[in-house]
Amino acid sequence: MRKPLVVLGALVVLALIALLLWPQPADRGRDRFFADDSYNFETIRVLNDIAAAGGDVGEVLSTVGSIRAGDADSWYHAWTAAGDRVGALAERTRDTREKGNALLRTHTYYRTAEFFLAPHDPRRVESFRSNVRSFYAGLDARNVRYEHIVVPYGRYHLNALYYPGPAGAESRPLLVVVGGYDSTMEELYLATGAAALQHGYSVLTYEGPGQGSVLRQQDLHMEPDWEKPNGEVLEEFLRTHPKPRKIVLLGESLGGYLAARAAAYDSRIDGVVAYDVWFDGYAIATRKVSPAVFWLRAHGFEHLLTALANRITDPGIKWAEENGEWVFGVSGPFQVIDALKAYSLAPVAARITQDALLLAGTADHFVPLKQLAEERKALVHARSVTAVVFNRDSGGSLHCQLGAPTVWQATLFDWMAAKFPSSPKPAPQSGNATS
Repeated sequence: MRKPLVVLGALVVLALIALLLWPQPADRGRDRFFADDSYNFETIRVLNDIAAAGGDVGEVLSTVGSIRAGDADSWYHAWTAAGDRVGALAERTRDTREKGNALLRTHTYYRTAEFFLAPHDPRRVESFRSNVRSFYAGLDARNVRYEHIVVPYGRYHLNALYYPGPAGAESRPLLVVVGGYDSTMEELYLATGAAALQHGYSVLTYEGPGQGSVLRQQDLHMEPDWEKPNGEVLEEFLRTHPKPRKIVLLGESLGGYLAARAAAYDSRIDGVVAYDVWFDGYAIATRKVSPAVFWLRAHGFEHLLTALANRITDPGIKWAEENGEWVFGVSGPFQVIDALKAYSLAPVAARITQDALLLAGTADHFVPLKQLAEERKALVHARSVTAVVFNRDSGGSLHCQLGAPTVWQATLFDWMAAKFPSSPKPAPQSGNATS
């Protein structure tokens, strides 16, 4: 009996020694919140707005801890709860600027809450209403100047927001900003507009067909010939405002195609920014699809393939398909892919004569990096083409450099200052001047 106890004691001692002396794995930091690309990317999208007072690190960390990747309901409930908490904080905050900051964060959290819900989930309506209401209340509390512009568009209307810049902005270009596949007009202020105002520019943001409230409230779907909506926005703006010295059009995400397409047909645009490049929508949509799938489709198996596609549980693929059906007004995964064929810059790239800035990230999980070279090569008549690639070490390797707003904005504003320097102030005139 004693011998087994001695052996057991020896084993315990050895185990303790091993526990104390055995090398422990290094406690290394992690660069992801979720293993899933889509849930991780959308979390970083929230963090991206911190630079413009549209989020807070502690609030984000406390929120994502209760979310299960792939569970749209847990995502919705967590971010809605965050919006409710910060909205209540805004209500009881007396300092007007901090109240405004809290309201902008509330906007971001409500906007984020609806993201993974099915397009026609009834909860989307209240989430969108709450995020928009919080946004404008936040701007008002912070004394940010803005002007709503309603743009007639056939039997529909588009919406724009004009943010007049500080004194001297009239000597700089007007920066026009449009979003992409899932953008809202309001979030464009946090992503780009606020920084542009700080750099002395006036800013015009807008939502076109398939975007924001135009999609949600008017059911107007996206169209590839973006020179039409963009042209109507500029026309309405110029009807009631002085013509700017120069106009620079910046498109975010799919907006990288939309902005470039509009520039190809509008000589009023002096510079165009693809943030990031989006050269070939069909190639983007099919980059991970086996050629066998298209062979089967061509041979009459589309119904079977669609049924199989509907069983895919990958959150990113599911979201991309559902959002595409909503944005383009089509039904089924193959119809989304077919719709994206029209979103190719190749047929019109030679028409672009403006200065162009092309941005790309090495870890972009939407747009293959090779499309940067393809677009650069296709811009044969552009006045100039500047292409910038952000790698992982820069912090800007993700799609639209999410998580590194100040990094890509440094490139943007350096480029704008170089290509469109402020006009010199006129020399003072004096009636009794002598030479």
